[in-house]
Amino acid sequence: MNIDSHIKSIRRLAEKTGRPVRLMEVCGTHTVTAFRSGLRTLLPDGVSLLAGPGCPVCVTPGKYIDWIIAVAQQPNTVVATFGDMVRVPGTETSLEKVRALGAGLRLVYSPVDALNEAARNPGTRVVFFGIGFETTVPTVAWTIREAARRGLNNYSVLCAHKTMPVAMAGLLSGGEVRIDGYMCPGHVSVIIGARAFDFISREHKKPCVVAGFEPGDMALAIEMLLRQLAENRAEVEIEYRRSVGREGNPEALAAIDEIFEECEAEWRGLGTIPRSGLKIREKFAAHDASKLFSDLEPAASSENPGCICGDVIRGARTPHDCPLFRKVCTPSSPVGACMVSGEGTCSTYYKYAGLEDRQGKL
Repeated sequence: MNIDSHIKSIRRLAEKTGRPVRLMEVCGTHTVTAFRSGLRTLLPDGVSLLAGPGCPVCVTPGKYIDWIIAVAQQPNTVVATFGDMVRVPGTETSLEKVRALGAGLRLVYSPVDALNEAARNPGTRVVFFGIGFETTVPTVAWTIREAARRGLNNYSVLCAHKTMPVAMAGLLSGGEVRIDGYMCPGHVSVIIGARAFDFISREHKKPCVVAGFEPGDMALAIEMLLRQLAENRAEVEIEYRRSVGREGNPEALAAIDEIFEECEAEWRGLGTIPRSGLKIREKFAAHDASKLFSDLEPAASSENPGCICGDVIRGARTPHDCPLFRKVCTPSSPVGACMVSGEGTCSTYYKYAGLEDRQGKL
């Protein structure tokens, strides 16, 4: 893709729009690409990019961190999770710290690894920590279905999965942050299809563009969003056509629907949002860790009072506004979840952004 031509069009359209424009890139991978490629510095002064709630590690609330830590400390129990979750601070400790004290913990690349662990060790309860958006849910659904089929009742999932479109609409309804358009996450859209965002454009009158993850993809998506704004349109368009269609993946959606049902979900920084989460259907209760370990569910959790991860996730503030950023909170010693994950906004700013932004866009 010719980024130069897209940047020229962006500048023309920004001038035609005639006002400052704030576009939210929902996905953490988009945030990383925008910084690492230098795309942010090429944008005209009137066009700003906001990081959104697209990091699954970041939006998982403290309650679930404390819950899975308690599960990991039970006898004959192993928690399987992705690497980033190990270092996220809970109220008092982290999975990394309790592992050092002997808690059962396995780092996996896929929930299938956790299922295989359960098959190899029938006397051990293996609990997969299910986080993430629609991209990862189908594989988790498959493992639950397969565990039920094979009678692997020592395999369960603590489900903290979330769905993206309703949360995006919630940010607009809250009115705290002005968002003029959404760069929608490409990998989520592979599963759910672009039509899942139609209600955002229809009800909130905001343009949406499903974007891929190369710098050229993002530049074209920004151009498409600005063109909609300049023409006073609010539609869902697809830049990432090589992978995304209107309808999504029917087999993946069927697998999700078979195993999970909608529920309200708590998001770090966004609070509780109706219909934005998934829970395991009663038919598969034998593999639902929230039922099997309900006695360990924490009544409450707490965050470091100086951490502003919640504000950063909403796009209300940037990491530079946090008194802990770079001073106390660093990738080697994270205070908040946004500094842990490679897709976290604080981690991205730490790696790629200077203390001062020459363009005034941080």
